[in-house]
Amino acid sequence: MNRILKTTVIAAAVMSVAGVAQARDQIRIVGSSTVYPFASYVTEEFGATTGNPTPVIESTGSGGGLRLFCNGVGEGTPDITNASRRMKVSEFERCEENGVTDITEAKIGSDGIVLGQSSENDDIALTREQIFMAVAAMVPVDGELVENPYTNWSEIDSSLPDREISIYGPPTTSGTRDAFEELVMESASEGMDVYGDEGYTDIRSDGVYIDAGENDNLIVQRLSEDTGAFGIFGYSFLEENTDTISAASIDGVDPEAEAISSGDYPIARSLWFYVKNQHAEDVPPMYDYVDMFMSEMMIGDDGYLRDIGLIVLPEEEREEWRQAVADRTSMTADVLK
Repeated sequence: MNRILKTTVIAAAVMSVAGVAQARDQIRIVGSSTVYPFASYVTEEFGATTGNPTPVIESTGSGGGLRLFCNGVGEGTPDITNASRRMKVSEFERCEENGVTDITEAKIGSDGIVLGQSSENDDIALTREQIFMAVAAMVPVDGELVENPYTNWSEIDSSLPDREISIYGPPTTSGTRDAFEELVMESASEGMDVYGDEGYTDIRSDGVYIDAGENDNLIVQRLSEDTGAFGIFGYSFLEENTDTISAASIDGVDPEAEAISSGDYPIARSLWFYVKNQHAEDVPPMYDYVDMFMSEMMIGDDGYLRDIGLIVLPEEEREEWRQAVADRTSMTADVLK
């Protein structure tokens, strides 16, 4: 009886291990809503052409994805996280504290943040200072900081339309929100004495700025219904919806691929993903997926992802990042400082 019991226990354990191994053949990916369309394309191609299960991918936002990624190593934690801004030193340190000590960083391309609106509206040109005055929680009036009193764009500048200020934007977990705060809010306010040298990034919470969640497609859909509003999202979503959405020029520059790539467009940022190398043995297809993502077929000048809005990196920079990923280079905190 003891022998039978032991045999049954061993068999159950083998079946359990086999079940876990089979489950881990499916890569788990989380992270940025901006990178999501590009990563989704790669996951579908990977599943269709390699014989491996199509990876599971969730749009959790850059901050949310990095939090999940850095929770630890093993079952229940993601293998890869996408980000529309670079990992922060504090996030890297949290990873290390939780045992995630071998991470490869991959830069896949560039993206612009657009202020989109329904194409039913006239074209509009905005400056970063005007946008700041529309969304900042506290603004200078007669030399003093007060709660933002502006409800119409024309109250900020008489040259702007007499149109209610209503902006759908990303939540605090979003890399797009982080980039917007840095590239618009901080940049516009650094030159204002009332805010000091570091600038000001607090966004108003009185309903003018509407937290629209991590789904940029939902923001685009809302602009088709709420035609007086603006939305903050990545350039690729503009590219996919030019029949219904137009975008404001920012500081005199239109959000176009060449201007974003060159850095002339003032709200441009880089796109990334991070690989948990400690999962490589338990998730055998992981590196095959990573290498496909970094291939010229995906992120090159004539790559598939360019067709859906990715702003490609210069060839030399692409090759440098591709080689770093191929070498499974383990990043350090120094590269983030």
